[in-house]
Amino acid sequence: MRGAWCSFWLLVVAGQLVCSLPVQAKDEGVGRLVRWMAGSFSSRAQSVADTSYFDIRLEMKPIWTDRTDGAWLYVEQAAASALARPYRQRIYHVTADSGGVFRSAVLELPSPLRFAGAWKNPTLLAALTPDSLEAREGCAVLLKADGNKAFSGETPGHECLSNLRGATYATSKVRITPTSITSWDQGWNAQGEQVWGAEKGPYRFDRIGK
Repeated sequence: MRGAWCSFWLLVVAGQLVCSLPVQAKDEGVGRLVRWMAGSFSSRAQSVADTSYFDIRLEMKPIWTDRTDGAWLYVEQAAASALARPYRQRIYHVTADSGGVFRSAVLELPSPLRFAGAWKNPTLLAALTPDSLEAREGCAVLLKADGNKAFSGETPGHECLSNLRGATYATSKVRITPTSITSWDQGWNAQGEQVWGAEKGPYRFDRIGK
């Protein structure tokens, strides 16, 4: 099965952190993680090498940089052939937990298509506020640093509920480096059988811009 629902977690926008990062984001770990997350990414190389993967564009841009409750990113994901109509839009809220764990919470936008392209036109988000978002409970990705080379993690257990294509829960495994992001998102039914998502392995998104 082709992994159309390839990047549940990651999601999308070209952006670059500005100097006015939130207080917590200035923490060495959170700041580095968000700098690596922010930018424009593409799975084109992977799709050329293996046609079971789609050519997907992922854009992630820091927003609300004056807040002091962690770092926030607008995320947009679209097929390269339909960039004007992203199939996934999210807000990520990145914070530092105890024990060296970083939490990337996933929040849904109201009427998301009206924000399409906000990674390059932030004025589209002018009326958006954190309290207008809906958290996807149990779907946060918990990450840890792998030295200075990467951040790796996944969603915990079967806590991220999903009813897409007969699924009862979803899982996401993520690895973030300065030059790429890999994301393996899968949906599972009550019997533990995969019903959507890439089967061979994670999508690989190569950085193509800041």
